Amino acid sequence: MTSVSFLRRDDVRERVVAAVPAAVLVALVLAVASREPSFLGAASVRALLEGAAPLLLLALGQTFVILIGGIDLSVAVLASLGTVLLASWLPSAGVLAVLATLAATTLAGALSGAVSAYAQVPSFVVTLGAMGLWSGVALTVSGASTISITEGYDTIFWIRDLRVAGLPIAAVLAVAAVLVAAGLMAALAGGRLLHAVGRAERAALMSGARTPRLRVLAFAVSGLCAGLAAVVLAASQFSGAPTLADSLLLPAIAAVVVGGTAITGGVGGPLRTLVGALLIAVLRVGMSVMGVDPSYEQIVYGAVIVSAVALTLNRGTVGIVK
Repeated sequence: MTSVSFLRRDDVRERVVAAVPAAVLVALVLAVASREPSFLGAASVRALLEGAAPLLLLALGQTFVILIGGIDLSVAVLASLGTVLLASWLPSAGVLAVLATLAATTLAGALSGAVSAYAQVPSFVVTLGAMGLWSGVALTVSGASTISITEGYDTIFWIRDLRVAGLPIAAVLAVAAVLVAAGLMAALAGGRLLHAVGRAERAALMSGARTPRLRVLAFAVSGLCAGLAAVVLAASQFSGAPTLADSLLLPAIAAVVVGGTAITGGVGGPLRTLVGALLIAVLRVGMSVMGVDPSYEQIVYGAVIVSAVALTLNRGTVGIVK
């Protein structure tokens, strides 16, 4: 009886954690709209969604890594490297530059996953090292300067200019990526196994799951999403730069955690991250409306991450918090 009540309590807790971010998002939208009525106008909504697209893509990739109990500190730097590679390759390779960039970032993510899974190095350490590595590569390739896209831009211009039902195509593609990821996770056994690895990797391994491959897969998806974010950023900025996406690391992690995906792994998913990314995007606009200095944004994101983890961490499933 005690174990049943414990399971029910955990189930109720998960439902509350899943519902609260959506409620906070609605309250935040109403609060910003009350201060700035034009916020709910078509132009403001389009700008919000367009600005949120790279964040959502990075957060989507981060979701897979956090689900298995890891963390990817290199995802934003990898996106910056992706913009540099794309800007460098577009003039000569055209559309192949986009494919090559996606392949490069996916392989880079898979490499981090392989080192973590097979060399048994904590993902925090691996991706911290990868962050320095890919940042150095981006600086070297770009000559520590911005690379303007003056040739071959017609290959990716539609990402900036095209509208679908009045919405920016970048936002539509980002949301579509979330829906596809959520659908695949629900339909395929691999999606359920990702949750199992995050909850109890040893048990998943003993049940026959190839957990090292799943960990590599999670990091590869994170790399792919970093590449997609790079394409969106390069299209919107007409350029690539070695630090273009670096500032999105904390917001991406915050979007995942605030959305209700457990930082300890095993609980959450892409749809929760969608809500979390929208919440962070609205929060950013809200701070601007309230006149908060942009330099304080990273402080706010850091505080949001700590607060969200403190409020949502299920300490009953963690023996000792370190």
